[in-house]
Amino acid sequence: MAAAKLPPQVLEALFSYIDISDLRNCALVCKNWYRYLNDENNDVWRFNCVRKLAEEALKSDVLKNVPTYKAKLRAFYHAWNPSDCSRNMYVKQNGFTVHRNPVAQSTDGSRGKIGFRAGRHCWEIWWEGPLGTVAVIGLATKNAPIQCQGYVSLLGSDDQSWGWNLVDNHLIHNGDNQGNYPTLNNAPKYQVGERIRVILDCDDNTLAFEKNYEFLGVAFRGLPDTPLYPSVSAVYGNTEVSMVYLGPPLDG
Repeated sequence: MAAAKLPPQVLEALFSYIDISDLRNCALVCKNWYRYLNDENNDVWRFNCVRKLAEEALKSDVLKNVPTYKAKLRAFYHAWNPSDCSRNMYVKQNGFTVHRNPVAQSTDGSRGKIGFRAGRHCWEIWWEGPLGTVAVIGLATKNAPIQCQGYVSLLGSDDQSWGWNLVDNHLIHNGDNQGNYPTLNNAPKYQVGERIRVILDCDDNTLAFEKNYEFLGVAFRGLPDTPLYPSVSAVYGNTEVSMVYLGPPLDG
């Protein structure tokens, strides 16, 4: 096949005009094309990364733990959904940070663009501003509310969401306190800026967390077989929460 013998500079020019969604099919054409596209730092992925991502995101440290151009693109397509957050929140120009406006007596949430129903997934999430009285990270289905009155644990308030309140280290689901997390004596409280890794195992139906590269244990078991979205709920005015999808978790 003549296509299999095209040199890298020709492949680069060819693939740069092809939509990202079609590049996976291109990788199946032949070994040469697969090998070229399997290089996650080649010029095709760099070109698409520069074209899709905001310059602010590429120049800041928001993506510091996402090393390759292809991985940065993947993180962008999994980031906060501007169309799936409270009216009191908006996604900033960098595409990875959600900002809560200073609205009194309101709890506001946001979900990621992609929900997961199979496989194992990991993402980082961190607060860039005060937590306030309630600051919850976790998961939600599309049926979970993204705004309510008062200052409450919105994420975890019903049977459609599961949350960890970073303020008091409590787990919440179906409106009930599920106990302290992590299950350590005098567990340290979250410090603003710390990156927490959220680990979702759809094969084992569990949700776990990791902080400072220390596995904190399984937080929730028996998750349902339905698309589950990275989620957050916040109450403090002008606080910001960033989220970066990392892909499958690295065991060990």
